[in-house]
Amino acid sequence: MNRLSGKIAAVTGGAVGIGRACVIRMAEEGAKVAVLDVQEAEGRALAAELAARGLEAAFWTLDVTDEKAVKSAIDAVAARFGGLNVLVNNAGISGSPEPTADVSEAEWDRVQAVNVKGVFFATKHTIPHMRTAGGGSIVNLSSIAGLIGIGGIAPYHASKGAVRLMSKNDAITYAAEKIRVNSIHPAYIWTPMVENHLRATSDDLEAAKAAAGALHPIGHMGEPDDIAWAVVWLASEEAKFVTGAEIVIDGGYTAR
Repeated sequence: MNRLSGKIAAVTGGAVGIGRACVIRMAEEGAKVAVLDVQEAEGRALAAELAARGLEAAFWTLDVTDEKAVKSAIDAVAARFGGLNVLVNNAGISGSPEPTADVSEAEWDRVQAVNVKGVFFATKHTIPHMRTAGGGSIVNLSSIAGLIGIGGIAPYHASKGAVRLMSKNDAITYAAEKIRVNSIHPAYIWTPMVENHLRATSDDLEAAKAAAGALHPIGHMGEPDDIAWAVVWLASEEAKFVTGAEIVIDGGYTAR
């Protein structure tokens, strides 16, 4: 408890899956947390659930592909809570499961808009608030697909590779201002996004789930909390000397 006391955090894609776990764990550790998501019902329910527990959280509807909306939401969070010093860029989509030769321009652009421009917009409009706060921590959710080739999902690979290097560049750019930027690289985590991806690529969900789990030397997929606890650490003062790092949480997937 209280590892994040005094912190004010915003989590994009915070209503479900990894984002939801991040919101819950950060709030439990003492942060005031903004849930930003296009999924309004789920986001409002999460904020209400946390408020009922005496934790500080609020919801804003947000499409991260809309820069004006991103700026408005980020500014509203800072106004509501009195600043902003933690940003978790979690919003993302898997997009088309196809290889490069079979992907349409529209499919490609949609993934880049959410996964890359969304990170850009949120980071851009959070930096001024972190400067006011005297520093901060930005955590970008990339993927093992930002480190290695898995096959297929071409737009997703491109987007997560971009997030990896955006993180490193911003870490260098803003280090002198005490703004830390790190990326997290999960393998398969059992979330609605992974479930939808498996449904799109297999007629047998349970078989696909078992096969995906078996790809990890540890023998199974991860859970959202496996990522959320790393986010808590990166947001905290425990990680004050950590910037530009790639935190790989993959059950051994990339150790081969």
